[in-house]
Amino acid sequence: MKLIPKKLIHILLLYPALGMAQEESKTKKFSIEGDFRFRVEQDWNSRKSDGTFREDRSRLRYRLRAGVRYQHNDWASVGARIRTGDPKKQQDPQLTLGDGFNEFGTLPIALEKAYFKAQKDGFTAWFGKNTFPYEKKNELFWSDNVYPEGVFLKKEFPLASGIVDEVSISGGHFIINARGTSFDEDSYFQGFQVISNLWGKRWRLYPGIYLFKNIQNIPDGAATFLFDYSIVHLGTSLKPFKSTPINVEIDYYQNLEDYDNNNSIPTDFRNQKTGWSLAVGYGSLKKRKDWLVKATYTHLERYAAVDFLAQNDWARWDYSSFDSPDGRLTNLKGLEFVLGHMIGKNMSLKMKYYWVQQLVPMGAATENGQRIRFDFDIKL
Repeated sequence: MKLIPKKLIHILLLYPALGMAQEESKTKKFSIEGDFRFRVEQDWNSRKSDGTFREDRSRLRYRLRAGVRYQHNDWASVGARIRTGDPKKQQDPQLTLGDGFNEFGTLPIALEKAYFKAQKDGFTAWFGKNTFPYEKKNELFWSDNVYPEGVFLKKEFPLASGIVDEVSISGGHFIINARGTSFDEDSYFQGFQVISNLWGKRWRLYPGIYLFKNIQNIPDGAATFLFDYSIVHLGTSLKPFKSTPINVEIDYYQNLEDYDNNNSIPTDFRNQKTGWSLAVGYGSLKKRKDWLVKATYTHLERYAAVDFLAQNDWARWDYSSFDSPDGRLTNLKGLEFVLGHMIGKNMSLKMKYYWVQQLVPMGAATENGQRIRFDFDIKL
């Protein structure tokens, strides 16, 4: 009988180890993310459009999110994330303790993100459902909890200029409601943005334009007509002092659509198409013991943003009278004050106070409201 060659013996002995290495390599391609939030919230002095006041409200709330990403190779990846929250309420993933009257029943869970992403040679592209891909410093125009579905492309251009550090150009097409016919009949929006970093990345410019087509006036099936928005956004952030962590943010919005002949829109709102915000902050929340103090003032007219896609944090105004849980937070002026502290690695405490007043009354009285929140956040 012939003896087994030594090389074959070595291969047979090494094969299990090679298999384990391959499995370990595959495992390393997966990354897990998650976070948890607990919130204490108080609302008061919230007047309705008929002049009566909402009951003062105290709530304890929480949110859990968990996601996974698979890095297929050096340029392609796939990701997904789930979250707690009412699936019909895209602006708000938080749940209220004791809500639902179901005596410690199960929690509603929704798929928040599901996407394919490619990055190579300064290009970034993705399709599916993912994070809002355009630069923004607040949620007044678009809520952090609203994840658009569509296709997106971005190209970055690093520059060797002494003034401009880098420039990027991005664009995308996102479907809000598919009508089941041709693409141009869908409710959709297209966004285009240019980002420039200047002055050693201390000055950032991010102008853009957002074209919303066939948008319902009331969300969740209660619409009485469809119309368009064409919103130009001029945004900038500036760190005026190199050694002092002061940051200034300015945003301006202008809807270019002409509603003068749209009889479905009340006369008082046809020219309510401008918005702006100014924020000044000191500090950041990046590592343990960091502090942040920030104040934001805004004046946001009715059609300067799509209200049921923007934030719903500042007040208790919503579309509940139309059986929709979505917020309607445009047509307002108000103040947000934030105080935050990093109490540990990936662990923070924040206090947020809101004062809001309506610009144009939608009934007999001008709506208003005040709110304070205390958030504990931890990244897993």
